This record gives sequence, structure tokens and C-alpha cells, in this order.
Amino acid sequence: MARTDSSDPSALWLRGTLQLSVAAVLAEGDRHGYALVQRLAEHGLGTVRGGALYPVLGRMETDGLVASRWEPGEGGPGRKVYRLTEAGRAGLRDEIAHWQEFSAAMDRLMSHTQQELR
Repeated sequence: MARTDSSDPSALWLRGTLQLSVAAVLAEGDRHGYALVQRLAEHGLGTVRGGALYPVLGRMETDGLVASRWEPGEGGPGRKVYRLTEAGRAGLRDEIAHWQEFSAAMDRLMSHTQQELR
């Protein structure tokens, strides 16, 4: 299978799970965009570009899953800080359960496929 980005093979997977990943990081505490990107990278999820992150945050805010506030910058421009709302926390709990089911199904499929490839 051809990869579109050999430097970050999980980029396509992250794109499909970015909202879930952002919600999980925000469950740890309020963060601005760059801090979200850093935390996702710390978890081994690769680099997320602002062009992917901010539309997801905007949709989450429109859907009532996150709220934002402006904080003054330290010697620079202010920045928008995001927090997970109660609706976002409830949605995250549901999505974690769905993710665990999906992940278990993929694990079974990949284990079966790995056996077939031997």
C-alpha cells in the first residue's frame, strides 16, 4: 500500500480521529492551539497542522463540545484557549467506548490478516 506521507505514516489515521484526540487532550485541561499540537505530539500522534486543527476546534465549538476564551499574551498577541464543556465530556465518554469497540475489531482483523500473511 502506498503512503502519502512517508515521514508520518499515521497521518491519515490521525485525520480521522482528530476530534477524538483533541477532546482527549482537552480532558486533561484547558489549552491553546499550539499546546494542543504539542501534547498530541507528546502522545506519539505526529504533527498536526493548524489547517487541520482549527477547523476541528471550530466545529467542536459550534457543536457545544468546547468553549473558548481569549487570554492576553505574554509580550505578544493574545491567544484563544479551549476547554472541554460538559457536553464535550459526555460525548468523549461515549466516543471512548465506541473507540474501544472499533479498536478491538481492528485488532482482531489485523491479527487474522497477520496469520494469513505468514
